Amino acid sequence: MAILSDKDIIKYLEEGKIEIDPILDEKQIQPSSVDMRLGDEFKVFKVIRKAYIDPKDEDDISSYMEEITVPKGEAFIIHPNEFALATTAEYVKIPDDLVARVEGRSSMGRLGVTMHVTAGFIDPGFEGNITLEISNIGAMPVALYPGQRVCQIVFETMTSPAEVPYGHPSRNSKYMGQTSPESSRVKLDYELKK
Repeated sequence: MAILSDKDIIKYLEEGKIEIDPILDEKQIQPSSVDMRLGDEFKVFKVIRKAYIDPKDEDDISSYMEEITVPKGEAFIIHPNEFALATTAEYVKIPDDLVARVEGRSSMGRLGVTMHVTAGFIDPGFEGNITLEISNIGAMPVALYPGQRVCQIVFETMTSPAEVPYGHPSRNSKYMGQTSPESSRVKLDYELKK
């Protein structure tokens, strides 16, 4: 696999092979990635009277979470040891012959804020806003502002296009077309439905 350079990212965007909407200006395009901005919707876990989250539970995991929309000009404060789901402001569409990865920006990491726990990989064929899994592993609360550049997307070529890309009718593509932070849909995994 090879990582796309800024030259190739611009070419793919101009040709419509990759879609990122909206890109505010050329400053978002980095030498080998595109900076992504934070949306204004967040989900945080509520303190509930339950011993644990069971992925097989009939309750919807989203019922354990509280939705927050941050008003324009205000910040979402993420406290130490806190976890939140958020979304990118940009809607992306990945072609069948590329994969993408979401990586945190160094400037955020130096504050102790991570942008994804494990789900940094974006399958070929995916389209939607990217759900971010934000954690503060630092010692101080950190203000996060909608519209702020918090992560970057890196594109890699595949040896050939995927035969059955994400979103294909035969796949269980649980997050295709998402436009807001999505709670885990792990209970829909085929091995847990048995």
